[in-house]
Amino acid sequence: MNVDKRIKLSKEESLFVRGPLSRYREFIFAFKVFFSFLKAFRRMHFIGPCVTVFGSARFTKDYDHYKNAEKIGASLAKTGFTVMTGGGPGIMEAANKGAFEAGGYSVGCNIILPFEQKPNPYLHKWINIPYFFLRKVILIKYSYAFVVMPGGIGTLDELFEALTLIQTKVIQNFPVVIFDSEYHKELCQHIQVMAKNESISPEDMELLFVTDSVEDLITHIKTHSIKKFGLVKKQDKPKWWLGEFTNKTVSNES
Repeated sequence: MNVDKRIKLSKEESLFVRGPLSRYREFIFAFKVFFSFLKAFRRMHFIGPCVTVFGSARFTKDYDHYKNAEKIGASLAKTGFTVMTGGGPGIMEAANKGAFEAGGYSVGCNIILPFEQKPNPYLHKWINIPYFFLRKVILIKYSYAFVVMPGGIGTLDELFEALTLIQTKVIQNFPVVIFDSEYHKELCQHIQVMAKNESISPEDMELLFVTDSVEDLITHIKTHSIKKFGLVKKQDKPKWWLGEFTNKTVSNES
């Protein structure tokens, strides 16, 4: 098997998933994870009800997928949601850009990688996160709806993570919208195959809403998120001694 030597894995995380380490090293790793969670919770506490937009980092401005994500970000912002993404380029950048330029609030949970990703320029606030599993928790924790745009393996991972948590009632039955029926045609067909073979329940099919219309997407989220959960902006006041800020220009790059 050929290995691309340009891609260097995170030594710390790579060692952690290989198997048991010394008790001391695993204690130190667990402490770092706890500290990273605590920092993320403090930074994101005041961002308000969010909609998380998932999608590929590889689609540039020349793609219709980028333009659609930009429209969705703007429409979500005008509806009153904070638009949250993984903070990187491509679809993530487009959704953040739409929200940013529409006068809404735009945040990102950027993954620290030795290659490819850095925070996009359309973020009022972002946090750099060292571990993928921690990042997924933050992307889901503050959101009342999820929009799945065209993407790759990471996007599918995020889609099924959200669906699994809803299916197992770990989180509420928040709307999950798959945008672009043509791109996701085979995926939706396979989900139907799973239902037909009873590996998922028929009611699990109700967790998904597939559309090509930004207007229908917004209407669906309004009905199944805003009205259903009675969403309002948080009124809590920040406590500086906990590292809490509401200023939109504040970022966390550590």
